[in-house]
Amino acid sequence: MLKQSLQYKLLQKLSPQQIQLMKLIQLPTQAFEERLKQEIEENPALDTGKEKLDSEDDFPNEYEDSGNEKIEAADINIDEYLSDDEIPNYKTHANNYASDDEEKNVPYAAGTSFHQSLVNQLNTFNLDDEELAIAEFLVGSIDDSGYIRREIIDLVDDLAFTTNVFTTEEKVLNILKKVVHSLEPTGVGARNLKECLVIQLKAKQTNKQRQLAINVLENAFDHFVKKHYKKLQEKFNISEVELKEINTEISKLNPKPGSSYAGNNKMAEQIVPDFSIKIIDGELDLTLNARNAPELHVSREYNNMLKGYQESNKKNKAQKDAVFFIKQKLDAAKWFIDAIKQRQQTLLVTMNTIMHYQYDYFLTGDERKLKPMILKDIADKINMDISTVSRVANSKYVATPYGTKLIKEFFSESMKNDQGEDISTKEIKNILENVIAEEDKKKPLTDEKLSLILKEKGYPIARRTIAKYREQLDLPVARLRKEI
Repeated sequence: MLKQSLQYKLLQKLSPQQIQLMKLIQLPTQAFEERLKQEIEENPALDTGKEKLDSEDDFPNEYEDSGNEKIEAADINIDEYLSDDEIPNYKTHANNYASDDEEKNVPYAAGTSFHQSLVNQLNTFNLDDEELAIAEFLVGSIDDSGYIRREIIDLVDDLAFTTNVFTTEEKVLNILKKVVHSLEPTGVGARNLKECLVIQLKAKQTNKQRQLAINVLENAFDHFVKKHYKKLQEKFNISEVELKEINTEISKLNPKPGSSYAGNNKMAEQIVPDFSIKIIDGELDLTLNARNAPELHVSREYNNMLKGYQESNKKNKAQKDAVFFIKQKLDAAKWFIDAIKQRQQTLLVTMNTIMHYQYDYFLTGDERKLKPMILKDIADKINMDISTVSRVANSKYVATPYGTKLIKEFFSESMKNDQGEDISTKEIKNILENVIAEEDKKKPLTDEKLSLILKEKGYPIARRTIAKYREQLDLPVARLRKEI
């Protein structure tokens, strides 16, 4: 039996404009500039630079075609797009710099990439065409750290499929060891850390100490990595002094030869701060970095197209379709410019609230004055969603008198000290890091002892919490911090 009923649902859906705004908010300055360029290329109704537009009075309120059909001006919204004095508000934050302000544009240094440098070195070897193709393929398989992470058999298969070079594992391995392992920086092309360190030691002038270090790495690598020093002394029948010399020799080696190359193909990323906080006459001054954002307005060509339609005596269907196409592009342009305005306003409001919340820190630079602050604290103050604050905090940087900081670093949870006061977990992590830095490396402190020390300093922290903070600080356990 069929049954008919009414059902009410309350749904919340984001419009395309809201989604566009959220994506723009999340972008840092450099990515935002790329997004602007992309939109300008895709939407011919957008143009950059300040141009003198014709008066909006030149356009009638309605257009008539030969079939007496009317296209209302409301459909085109010319007045909203072609105003003579329309200057996007978001630019007012970008151009208010005095002539004596320091130049913010930093030139980028051009150079040879890491992989290109390796390829160039291959020209110094006497290789036939097949060997050169194999060597170039191996170089292309090296990651940014300088390692080849894939198995030789997989490389052989890829050589056959991608370069039409059919070879054997033995030949590839031979070229890897004789050619690739001879390239600079030394150690590049290694398949693991052990091989990387051994290559670097063998490249140096051989002496008893280095030969012993090679022997330790090749035959007791796990013991060395885990710092089982007593087992190493027993296995190789060496004294503590000799073991210390071996450890010193190995510590001089580079575990990531690729990352040390100044011209790495993953070019050095320059952080462009999205905000700048300065101290002027004892007060904090916040500015938004938008100097590279171009002025956007409606293209002159679109302006002329509308005028041409107005002046035309015959208005056929093709012309009418063209006007509707223009309307769509104008709408997209208006939405994009509005989204940019909202983006700039949201960033300023959010960062201004964060600055005043952490006022004492920004004024002094003392991390002990960082207050516990979570996303909800800021979201409640600016009446925005937590996700919006998160988008601003996770990808934006602020230039302060104490360096350029990731905004996310100013957020931390709170804990109570022995006096019942709320303190930032960041402060506790700084104290923990200092305690570990000052410990006796021959007898490093366990998490249990670290917990007792912090408790004596007025921070009652459990051992498990100590372990969590230590891992977040990327500090190893006590055994791996031990030195000879």
